[in-house]
Amino acid sequence: MIYPFHNKSPNIASTAFIADYVTITGDVEIGDESSIWFNTVIRGDVAPTIIGKKVNVQDNSVLHQSPHNPLILEDEVTVGHQVILHSCIIRKKALIGMGSIILDGAEIGEGAFIGAGSLVPQGKKIPPNTLAFGRPAKVVRELTAEDIEDMERISREYAEKGQYYKSLQEK
Repeated sequence: MIYPFHNKSPNIASTAFIADYVTITGDVEIGDESSIWFNTVIRGDVAPTIIGKKVNVQDNSVLHQSPHNPLILEDEVTVGHQVILHSCIIRKKALIGMGSIILDGAEIGEGAFIGAGSLVPQGKKIPPNTLAFGRPAKVVRELTAEDIEDMERISREYAEKGQYYKSLQEK
């Protein structure tokens, strides 16, 4: 379901895939070839949510904000199943592992990998191209070439899968 909130309505690229049972409200922008998967909720009723191109937000995730503190996902970000993102910045090509929580003012660096089940507290900065894991998340190492290749594969496969499902919706 797509809902306006007061005078703001979601702006969703025509090439984006929005799965069944997704709810998107208010001041939300979703870029080209992004995919928002089943049962996800994106509420732009407090501050803007800006989602770039070829971003995938997987099943059962929740995206929201605090007043005057937008949520920003740059291009080619992967957000795993059941992730909570709240007024944070996720830089391009980063991957947020399943079940993670990223809180207000946190910033995940370009190409960083947040391990499944992690908690990134308010204001925490995760450097680019690192693996961070835990509750609270701590950087454990630099990413390997294999890590980066796997992250790129996941992003690519979700972009392709989203376009496949989008073609089914258009029939």
